[in-house]
Amino acid sequence: MALPTTTRAWSIDAINKDSFDSLVLKENVSLPNLGDHDVLVKIEAVSLNYRDLVIPKGLYPFSMKLPVVPGSDSSAIVLATGPKVTRVAKGDRVCTLFNELHHTNPITAEAVASGLGGAVDGTLREYAVFGDHALVKAPSSLNAIEASTLTCAPLTAWNALYGLKPVKAGDWVLTQGTGGVSLSGIQFAAAAGATVVATTSTKEKAEELKKLGATHVINYRETTNWGEAARALTPGGVGFDHILEIGGPGSLEQSLKAIKLEGVITIIGFLAPSEKQPPLMDALSHVCVVRGVFVGSRQQFEEMNRAIDSAKIRPVVDSNIFSFDDIKKAYQYQWDQKHYGKVVIKVAN
Repeated sequence: MALPTTTRAWSIDAINKDSFDSLVLKENVSLPNLGDHDVLVKIEAVSLNYRDLVIPKGLYPFSMKLPVVPGSDSSAIVLATGPKVTRVAKGDRVCTLFNELHHTNPITAEAVASGLGGAVDGTLREYAVFGDHALVKAPSSLNAIEASTLTCAPLTAWNALYGLKPVKAGDWVLTQGTGGVSLSGIQFAAAAGATVVATTSTKEKAEELKKLGATHVINYRETTNWGEAARALTPGGVGFDHILEIGGPGSLEQSLKAIKLEGVITIIGFLAPSEKQPPLMDALSHVCVVRGVFVGSRQQFEEMNRAIDSAKIRPVVDSNIFSFDDIKKAYQYQWDQKHYGKVVIKVAN
């Protein structure tokens, strides 16, 4: 069977704040010839992140270019490799690395500027050529749909819990909401033997979070001062070892109320903007680390995948799987917050 030389690919050519009509499907996009360290892959599935939704609306605060092929997360099958490729082989299932040049920590400015689907062409295409440095082997225990969710949200959660001060048995971890990072954070923390307290807005979601491994769930709509309420659950009321801060300015004040002395608040999201936010010096008065992360490195990705196989962790995937031609519907579905778990687009038939 001849290898493909062209692909169908979605593209964002311009900004449109009012809809996702800036997403355009292009036919017969040429694929580059394989270099010594290149890998030709057939994309199996792509999962969406909040980042993917704000890029076509012009709301993404990090490096990006236009036009760009959107999407960072994917699972794919290796079809062919360049002569000097050793990390993957034909037939392997692989996942894409969010920042192609982020191989080990600490992250560099060059790596920050190599984000798939923003700064460089991403994964919403049927075939692609990537450098072997930008791919990792997928966990053998996961199928293509599940593996497509790992690139951004789970790896971010892994970096939050293991990147600076590794979570351990007996620790207390606080997560926020039911987004992909929080769901993975619950799974990873519970697998490590930590006690997890989660926040959400509905009783139905609370039950789902407990199934994933959360011991306590606080409804933040009913308990607006949820930071102190969460802290009161910890032994002696001392607070949390780790907090995955998803909301940003709108919830950081509550996270500071809940953090333990020498605890780590990892700032991940900007979902809850607010004109009022705690001053930076609050980190001193609470004697804690406030840390920003930008997904994670290839080394961490490989470590996470080994842990997923070992602990038999299965990512949470929304029940609606979208087709490659229904990208705009998938984007709108997640934008309308109708999902629970990762929204996935099945690319390969």
